[in-house]
Amino acid sequence: MTLTGAPEPRQASEALLRPVRLGNAFEDTVGRLLETIKLGVLAPGDSLPPERELAVRLGVSRDTVREAIKSLAEAGYLVSRRGRYGGTFLAESLPAPTAGVVGFSRTDIDDALRLREILEVGAARLAATRTLTAAEREGLWSRMADVRCACADDYRRFDSRLHLAIAEAAGSPSLVPLVAENRMRLNALLDQIPLLRRNIAHSDEQHEAIIIAILAGDPDAAGSAMQAHVAGSAALLHGFLD
Repeated sequence: MTLTGAPEPRQASEALLRPVRLGNAFEDTVGRLLETIKLGVLAPGDSLPPERELAVRLGVSRDTVREAIKSLAEAGYLVSRRGRYGGTFLAESLPAPTAGVVGFSRTDIDDALRLREILEVGAARLAATRTLTAAEREGLWSRMADVRCACADDYRRFDSRLHLAIAEAAGSPSLVPLVAENRMRLNALLDQIPLLRRNIAHSDEQHEAIIIAILAGDPDAAGSAMQAHVAGSAALLHGFLD
């Protein structure tokens, strides 16, 4: 099945709806669908391929496709209809940019994300090489628990506190203000996209993997877990803001 109403839809949709990275399957699926929408492969009111076809083309489960579609419907990009002529369709009117928001270029987004990768992946690896005090270990668990229990209004704040705690655990005082400054830039970007429940649940799992690896003294696992976490945020930011 092709995307209805788009010129040369098969060529365009095959180029965009390609297999995603399984480590961030949900986030990448959302990003690919948004890319397809924003590049005009879908016109307002056009239908997406069925879930089964999307799952095959993206190399993910149907549950992942379903969750991505549900999240984009809640964000106002897609509409799901039941019945004989049902399916998932691009909304007739896409969400408008938030009033008064300063636009971000692709360069701005890439710069913030690349710096984050350098700082936070390095911080996680370094923290895992240290012998942490009981207070430091307890602090990491506590910050992680705060994020898990945070309501939507508090989520960004508690998430930032956790990442700053990881930077502190790296044992380099000069690193903390650099991570803090970058988090301010990152949060300004994240505030422009919706909080997706599936992404929050996935982030919670990734946070736990990062903290467990740090406390186990495994820098490779800590770095890999943070790398995957950073990549998931990058996929959503590029999907919504590019």
